[in-house]
Amino acid sequence: MDAVRTPDARFEGLSGWGFEPRYLTLKNGLRLHYVDEGPEDGEVYLCLHGEPSWSYLYRKMTPVFVAAGKRVVAFDWLGFGRSDKPTDDAVYTFSFHHETMLEVIDALGLEKVVLVCQDWGGLLGLTLPVDRPALVTKLLIMNTALATGVHPGPGFEQWKAYNASQPDLDVASLMQRGTPGMTDEEAAAYAAPFVDATYKAGVRTFPNIVPVAPEMDGAAKGKAAAKFWATEWNGKTFMAVGVQDPVLGKPVMKVMQGLIRGCPEPMYVEDGGHFVQERGEAIARAALEAFG
Repeated sequence: MDAVRTPDARFEGLSGWGFEPRYLTLKNGLRLHYVDEGPEDGEVYLCLHGEPSWSYLYRKMTPVFVAAGKRVVAFDWLGFGRSDKPTDDAVYTFSFHHETMLEVIDALGLEKVVLVCQDWGGLLGLTLPVDRPALVTKLLIMNTALATGVHPGPGFEQWKAYNASQPDLDVASLMQRGTPGMTDEEAAAYAAPFVDATYKAGVRTFPNIVPVAPEMDGAAKGKAAAKFWATEWNGKTFMAVGVQDPVLGKPVMKVMQGLIRGCPEPMYVEDGGHFVQERGEAIARAALEAFG
């Protein structure tokens, strides 16, 4: 399939970023970027990002986990970060991303993980137990939801309409609007993967493929996952909520808290927005303490 690859030079000297890039060549021939930090035998923290971010989102949490002896794996979805970016919008489907996720896990030999997820990292990552029932041992969940074929409401529709009106979305400005106090340098790092609109097919497509109707790709997977988290999950859960998020903030996360069996009271990050990992040091420390 036709794809573009962001030049390495665009990732040089990014604010707060110094992790070695690693790559997998997938079965479809595309190259996927991932971060793999910490001891090889450490408990694996699998960190999944959403839209329009990349593994840069976890730059503040990764050192905290590594200092505690954990191994951190964070990969960029195809279409994002340093991963290859198919140029045809139609390539991007729920199943396309879901199958990529499973392939990465198998290629890296990940067997027991702490799932760390937010935004699309949750929509996709929370379905992992449907295919890999024993994979996830603990859950660190932030500002996300499960898509089960039910419409999420007007907030999501507003975001979807806005995204549809911006085929060349200004990623830096979006990140700053969603993150109180983000510097221009940090915003530029989030925009670095996208040279021009050709590189943004994944960004354009993600909102349109959220399974908001029962017949949509991924809805059945989401329903099966919801059943798992409500009735079969018996691991430890830590929830952190960026309160300033207008779409996936406190009301949605209260629903998720009620869905996830045994989920304790969340950590509310009052000055945190949708990309609550920008307050990640405190979240990571609190999660480690909660997990014991």
